[in-house]
Amino acid sequence: MALGDMMGLMKQAAQLQSKMQEMQAELDRIEVEGTAGGGMVTVTLTAKGELKGVKVDDSLMKAEEKEILEDLLVAAHADGRRKAETVMQEKMKSLTGGLPLPPGLKLF
Repeated sequence: MALGDMMGLMKQAAQLQSKMQEMQAELDRIEVEGTAGGGMVTVTLTAKGELKGVKVDDSLMKAEEKEILEDLLVAAHADGRRKAETVMQEKMKSLTGGLPLPPGLKLF
């Protein structure tokens, strides 16, 4: 491999790393909502999956509804995680230009 080719690859790698850092910061700012129970429970997550907030309908705030509330919180979080993963995949696709990355390659 010629030295020029190697320098070009290193420049591309540095640009990709810079774009990855920008994307990581953006994923911290993007928020998604996960819902369960027809909207009785809503959680807010960052696109990275960090839980930011929880809203619970007043009707679930009874001792006998405790188990239902716990199940709905888990379901709402799972819904939010799926949405966050979709956002992250879309951002990755735009960053890599749709190029498939090798399996197991961790970019963050």
